[in-house]
Amino acid sequence: MGRTACGQTMQGPLTRYAPGFEQELGRRGYATNSVRGRLKQFDDLSRWLERRDLTPGELTSGQVDLFLRERRAAGNTSWVSPRSMSLPLVYLRALGAVPPPVDTVVKSPVDRQLSDYHRYLVSERGCTEGTFARCEPDVRLLLSEWVGQHGSALHHLSAADVSRSLTRECSRRSVAGARRLMSVTRSLLRYLHVVGAIDTSLVAAVPSVADLRDRTLPKGLEPATVARLLSSCDRRRAVGRRDYAMLLSMVRLGLRAGEVAALRLDDLDWHQGEVLIRGKGRRYERLPLPEDVGTALAAYLRHSRPACADRRVFLRVIAPAGALTAQAVNAVVRDACRRAGVPRVGPHSLRHTAATEMLRSGASLPQVAEVLRHRHLTTTVIYAKVDRAALRELAQPWPGGAA
Repeated sequence: MGRTACGQTMQGPLTRYAPGFEQELGRRGYATNSVRGRLKQFDDLSRWLERRDLTPGELTSGQVDLFLRERRAAGNTSWVSPRSMSLPLVYLRALGAVPPPVDTVVKSPVDRQLSDYHRYLVSERGCTEGTFARCEPDVRLLLSEWVGQHGSALHHLSAADVSRSLTRECSRRSVAGARRLMSVTRSLLRYLHVVGAIDTSLVAAVPSVADLRDRTLPKGLEPATVARLLSSCDRRRAVGRRDYAMLLSMVRLGLRAGEVAALRLDDLDWHQGEVLIRGKGRRYERLPLPEDVGTALAAYLRHSRPACADRRVFLRVIAPAGALTAQAVNAVVRDACRRAGVPRVGPHSLRHTAATEMLRSGASLPQVAEVLRHRHLTTTVIYAKVDRAALRELAQPWPGGAA
């Protein structure tokens, strides 16, 4: 028999782990009522083990399923789903108190190929987990078709097979989607050739996609639209202060969604007025921290950011506390559009907005390229089309002088 700090009475073989579990819940940012509910579930599990004369080491996945079934049969409606058990089980497994789950899933040939390709990209090519996550659906699609045709041994994969796959898929995609598929296919074919899965390189069978980027203008937002997005954040609330700081960072500094999610407390140099950006390709670059962005960040950090061991700047406001993902940053922009009643845009539209506003304020193309962290000025040139004055920087003297 024992008692936790919040007054919860505990009984059974899990009693000695309850104080640590209570502290873990507090560290993850759970509210007092949620902590009590979680500890009640923890106590119910402990008493169930005691009634069955089981030790924590005998709490297998099958026993957990039985515990949940009995709770549902007894009429309980709270804390009866497998997902509700994940937090206590993760905690107990980390301590070695209960056995790890048994992996009974047999990997398919496609899963094995995908796992090996993932290992190759991360360990040998230096790709991030985020990069692999974005290309995984396309890789799985291609491997599923090719393995279905030739089995797990792809030695008979031909250029015609590759062309048929790409022809069919590209007809269903936008230009950007087709270009991304081509890039993924080339990478996958290089890997298959390197590891000896295919006898000859088939990269030449992957065609190029016409680059139409210079035929359209970058889709920046009008100042009135930006103002509506920012004012949609209720800065009297913690989530509003967080979202305002995130949106302003994207509008003023042109940050990508992944760069916002990756921002760490140590990246903010308040004395020098700079911020370290963890960009694409694992590049690290410093940018000046505008006063309005710094003020918004400081307000969020002082009054709204949950206490958390994670050093990332932007955290979830609902427990469990933890860092936001790039997908969550996209969701913040989407929700702001909905609140403001403007057409839905993504973080990259805010990046375009930052670039076009800098040009309209008199910044040069090289200065815009430096803020956006473009490797080549040719990438930045597309923004010159939004301002005729900026085009003069690119104009070359006519040979022979004026006519």
